[in-house]
Amino acid sequence: MEVNCAGCAGCCLDWRPLVADSDRDAESTGIDHERRGPRAPLDDTYNLVALTRDEIRAFLEAGLGDVLTPRLWEADPDRDDDSLEIDGHRIAAVAGRPAFFIGLRKPPKPVAPFDREEPAWLPTCVFLDPSTLQCRIHGDDLYPEECADYPAHNLELAQETECERVEDAMGGTRLLDDDPGDGEGLSELLFGPQAIGQKLFTHPEPDELAGLVDRVAHNEPTPADRAEFVATAAASSPGTFATSDYHYEQARARVLEADSWAGRAIDEWRRRADEKPDTGLASAVEDARGAPPTPGWDALEGRRENDGGERND
Repeated sequence: MEVNCAGCAGCCLDWRPLVADSDRDAESTGIDHERRGPRAPLDDTYNLVALTRDEIRAFLEAGLGDVLTPRLWEADPDRDDDSLEIDGHRIAAVAGRPAFFIGLRKPPKPVAPFDREEPAWLPTCVFLDPSTLQCRIHGDDLYPEECADYPAHNLELAQETECERVEDAMGGTRLLDDDPGDGEGLSELLFGPQAIGQKLFTHPEPDELAGLVDRVAHNEPTPADRAEFVATAAASSPGTFATSDYHYEQARARVLEADSWAGRAIDEWRRRADEKPDTGLASAVEDARGAPPTPGWDALEGRRENDGGERND
């Protein structure tokens, strides 16, 4: 597999508004893919990365609990699936428990993907540097498996990749080699019961989610809302519905106490979202708060020439 990520970051930000402003049709390009199928997300966040329980715990231990957010799903009205109604929303459930996963928050940032001259405010992964369009934790121990293995898992499953959606909507070549290889080094694909407690979580007390579900649906969860879901996920046991009270209380406290550079940057980005977009704001908003630097594409190209490595950033 070989991909051309320079100047793209299509899998790290919501570029649908750019297509909506053009003459292209969003439906034909497939960029509404998350709103299709039997269980659409309750929220409208694009390409939310699903974290494993161990990854969630690692972010909490690193003091980054303020970058985590939950996702729930709408139940399919045409299927006799397990579901619950909370806050007027019919949501998907497992064994009578609301199902959810935990991902990384996407605040508005001024970005100029796909070689655009003018930046635009777009929902962007908390760890993406708006100036270089590179991930600030790429190669770090916290870098999620789902990001590291993308788009190889999609290729293994013969599913369309974000690279191909970008090519179709914006032109250019992003997926240079669509051979995922033999799968060596890729994380395990979690499907069905084996995902419970490891990547797909369930909340044991649906009655406690009144109010929370509606705020999640409107992309407005409070810190306490996020803490409730994150703590439940961190306290889960893989393959079961059991949760640990100790890990729940510890995780909830860590989310509410978190005051990371990334969390503070999210708040600042949201305050500035009415300003004229300028990628140079990254220095004042993220770098000044201690964000890890990114190398830039020239440095990576030089490293690649010396190592003869693949173009997979």
